Amino acid sequence: MAWQSLKIEAGADAAEALSDALMSMGALSVGIEDADAETPDELPIFGEPGIGEPGVWQRNVVSALFEEGLDLAAVARKAAITAGMDQLRYTTEAVPEQDWVRATQSQFDPIHVADRLWIVPSWHNAPQPDAINIVLDPGLAFGTGSHPTTHLCLAWLCSHLQGGEKILDYGCGSGILAIAAKKLGAGEVLGVDIDPQAIIASRQNAEQNDVSADFCHPDAMPAGEADVVVANILSIPLKMLAPLLAKGCRTGGRISLSGILAEQADEVSAVYARWFDMAPPIFMENWTLLTGKKR
Repeated sequence: MAWQSLKIEAGADAAEALSDALMSMGALSVGIEDADAETPDELPIFGEPGIGEPGVWQRNVVSALFEEGLDLAAVARKAAITAGMDQLRYTTEAVPEQDWVRATQSQFDPIHVADRLWIVPSWHNAPQPDAINIVLDPGLAFGTGSHPTTHLCLAWLCSHLQGGEKILDYGCGSGILAIAAKKLGAGEVLGVDIDPQAIIASRQNAEQNDVSADFCHPDAMPAGEADVVVANILSIPLKMLAPLLAKGCRTGGRISLSGILAEQADEVSAVYARWFDMAPPIFMENWTLLTGKKR
């Protein structure tokens, strides 16, 4: 069976109502995305302890999947009216029938991060069995190693971990950085995330890789300082979290930050320069890795 996709632009006041309207009209699935994703205007919507509550994006794209044959123009108009929208901007696209499992798997080949580190989906054989291989499948939490921000952090860990370090991975997502740190010889490893699904995914991925690491919500984060703090999030929450992350890093310890667009690097670096001697940024595509040593 073939399907068709409908994407409608919606403001913060209409996105949820539009999503509900589309579901009531027979959508097989509905998702809400940030219309400004991967641009300088990208916004976090999840709160962090002490710095805000969860919110909504100001500009959204509501995506819905329908069976073929429906008049999507009529669906879009009716859904917009139901949601109380004054303006309607939408696009449609045919989605051909295919083996979705195989199609998804075909997008994820083993990723060579460095000479001794690979990210390998569970349906692939390790290209280099004697290397450090992290078995990781795409899932509910961000971080498969394919995105430049994750790749930058992994490469930095490969180059800088000496063994035995205490690691804090703040915004752990899939747990990939925490798992990599442990496999690279780190000592105590803690992953923290505000998303319960990320904690579940991180624990499952650690178990799949025979790695011992702890994962928790920020409210349950134990006191103490790490030798290395890594945070692959976004520039806005990174700036807000700077005092917390600085407090979590010991004097002489190192910090590694990503999720930062190239044009945001100077601004984020200036915030962290209050506590850290910042190194020159490292770029990959349009993304940045910032690192520093705690004074």
